[in-house]
This record gives sequence, structure tokens and C-alpha cells, in this order.
Amino acid sequence: MPTYDYKCSSCNYTFEFFQSMKDEPLTTCPKCGGQLKRLIGPGAGPIFKGTGFYQTDYKNNSSNSSSGNSKKNNTKSESTVKEAAA
Repeated sequence: MPTYDYKCSSCNYTFEFFQSMKDEPLTTCPKCGGQLKRLIGPGAGPIFKGTGFYQTDYKNNSSNSSSGNSKKNNTKSESTVKEAAA
């Protein structure tokens, strides 16, 4: 259920109200009884959960160093194969 922002046109009281999308908007101010206007808000921002969206997001340093070691081992084995072929 979303949270809606309301502002009173009489006393300028601004507040948030948690209600269902199916509910009718509030019409009277809880402080002065004036007329309320529902404000259009920016909405909720994105929520990032999980291990990340990109390969470099949320990685530990230990995983970076282990991938670097495997790259070094691959280059050594490639040079050994080239020398053996020659």
C-alpha cells in the first residue's frame, strides 16, 4: 500500500497518509478541517537487492584477487604451450 502526501489549502499543513490505492483521497484537514489536496510525489526510488546488477557491483576484494591469479596462470600456460610448439 502506498503512502500519499496531502497538503491543506487553508493552513498549509502537509502530512503523509498510508492508504490503499482503492481508497478515496482524503478531503478534510485533520488540524483545521480545511480542504486537502493530494500531492504528486516522486515515488519510491529503485531498491537494489541481491548480488548486484553488474559484474563489478558488490564484489569482495578476495574474489578480485583470485580472478587476477587465474589470469596470470593462463598467460603462463599459454607461453609454455607456444614454446613447446616452437
